Amino acid sequence: MPKTICEALIEGGKASAGPPIAPVLGPTGANLYQIVQEINRLTADLKGLRVPVKIIVDTDTKEFEIEIGLPPTSALILKEAGAEKGTGNAGSEVTGNITFEQVITVVKAKEKDLLGSSLADKVKSVLGTCVSMGITVEGEDPRIIQQEIEKGTYASQLQSND
Repeated sequence: MPKTICEALIEGGKASAGPPIAPVLGPTGANLYQIVQEINRLTADLKGLRVPVKIIVDTDTKEFEIEIGLPPTSALILKEAGAEKGTGNAGSEVTGNITFEQVITVVKAKEKDLLGSSLADKVKSVLGTCVSMGITVEGEDPRIIQQEIEKGTYASQLQSND
């Protein structure tokens, strides 16, 4: 049972029957319209984000399977901040601000992909990404929030979300 696999980054809710899908899947004879409709249905909540999509088509039966990945951590942070992109001058330029709860939202979305044995470790990892993007947290440099986590300042919020 031969299969054709197409992997692409597609903007959530905006897949089309053109590149990068059509050149790979067109020759399989699978119904591109149905594939595009299903991708758009599965990614509707991720509008504005580039999402990794894997399409597997059985070339004999023309049946297909779609796997949706999660956007990169940086894309989720930008979505929470309502920013278009991170800064090129991290440390001297601020692109946006998010709340500590929004950091936890990003952590929960990416939890299985983040390194760290505890919620606090994973939050500190996302805060590190915020630093490099010029995103402040609660109006502060994310490094200050990391230090406050070490001191126990956010212990109750971390425990209630664990």
